[in-house]
Amino acid sequence: MLAVSVNVINMLAITVETENGQRHIRITPQELAGLVRRIGGENDEFLVVQRIPDLPHVFIQVAHRTGGDYTLEYRDGAPDRHFQVILDGPEPVIAAMTGWARMEDGWETGLGWVPLDLWPGQDPVLPLALDDGNRERLEKRVRRSLVGGYATRADLVELAEEYLVSGDSRPVSPEQARRLVDRMWVERVEEQSAWEGETDPDRLTRAFTALEAAGITAQEDFTCCRSCGQAEIGDVASPDARGFVYFHSQCTDAAADGHGLTILYGGFDGSPVTTTSIGREVVAALGEAGLSVVWNGEPEQVITITPLDWRKRLVG
Repeated sequence: MLAVSVNVINMLAITVETENGQRHIRITPQELAGLVRRIGGENDEFLVVQRIPDLPHVFIQVAHRTGGDYTLEYRDGAPDRHFQVILDGPEPVIAAMTGWARMEDGWETGLGWVPLDLWPGQDPVLPLALDDGNRERLEKRVRRSLVGGYATRADLVELAEEYLVSGDSRPVSPEQARRLVDRMWVERVEEQSAWEGETDPDRLTRAFTALEAAGITAQEDFTCCRSCGQAEIGDVASPDARGFVYFHSQCTDAAADGHGLTILYGGFDGSPVTTTSIGREVVAALGEAGLSVVWNGEPEQVITITPLDWRKRLVG
């Protein structure tokens, strides 16, 4: 237990995305160092680090090709707060990135940063030309996914850009969508800054982590619907998994709307006996995490978490 506690304390509150599509959330300094040392090969030449929760235009990133230097950049909000330095090895990169992740005072000193000006003469972004009804519809839909808590800022920008598309009419440009999402995202980050202690979604994640460790494949916000979830859950299961538990994005939307959360579960052998056994383990894990569960014990009956205070912390 002590080792687990130390490991959690040692985690960096960051997400790391690599060129090859990998995404790492809340990793140790040692794991971050390993990712920096790894880059350089084909389709794996850079990584981008963002804090949790992600804030618009706040990041640090590095690019490297085997045999060459390391180009390290960071941005701290406005375009005039974007800097670059060229380094000849991974160790100063690792030190800077780790200091940035920990928000240590003076992490950036002594490296010879050069300011970047990548957006000279940008065209002004036009305000959204939407009537009140469409603006309300758009913001309501974006906020629903925002409160759901699983979407990244990039996901939400795509949603905002596409939501009101009708035929050839695209009333929201990519930059307008980004600005809308950035504003709403920052508002939500400010809301969650007042949350103290463990929330119900935190408890849910703790229960799912325990179930995964016990041999039950556990997935949050998995696929778009039950049909897709049932068809695809086996694709993410380990070979020795006894069963599964998940909820899909429509369940997440319902939770964000205040209607509780529907939990789906089953055994991979298709047996009602196994499904009932998995259901009991799921109910026990959710209860041990402090969540209120409704289930009649029948294998064809979904498990419901209610009442539920859905305050899902953003990652980004």
